Amino acid sequence: MSIDRETFENTSEDELTDLSVPDQVLGFLAAHDDRAFQAREIASQTDLDEGAVSTALTRLKQRELVEHKATYWAATTDEDRLRSYSGYERATALFNERLETEDKDEWREHAPKEDHPSLRDEE
Repeated sequence: MSIDRETFENTSEDELTDLSVPDQVLGFLAAHDDRAFQAREIASQTDLDEGAVSTALTRLKQRELVEHKATYWAATTDEDRLRSYSGYERATALFNERLETEDKDEWREHAPKEDHPSLRDEE
């Protein structure tokens, strides 16, 4: 992936190195903060090894940067904690560049009008 000349000139060498697996995993989850994923789904979407993703998720959980329930993982909703993580901004920018930022209004426009059957069963 190329970068523009201004970024090349104004970014430190450390910032230009490849993102670590935890950075990529957290960036993916943060870019999809309205959803929770299984480790294998994260691995598939990020082209990372599932074992490496699982290890990264465990480490991110210890830092309270992700939440875990059953087999699902999601980025924490604590924005201050996310911002304090050094790789968060780079990872988020990378995934927004790769996948584009989500337009939640556009998503809602295409969302089903009826509740999912599992939600109707709870009523």
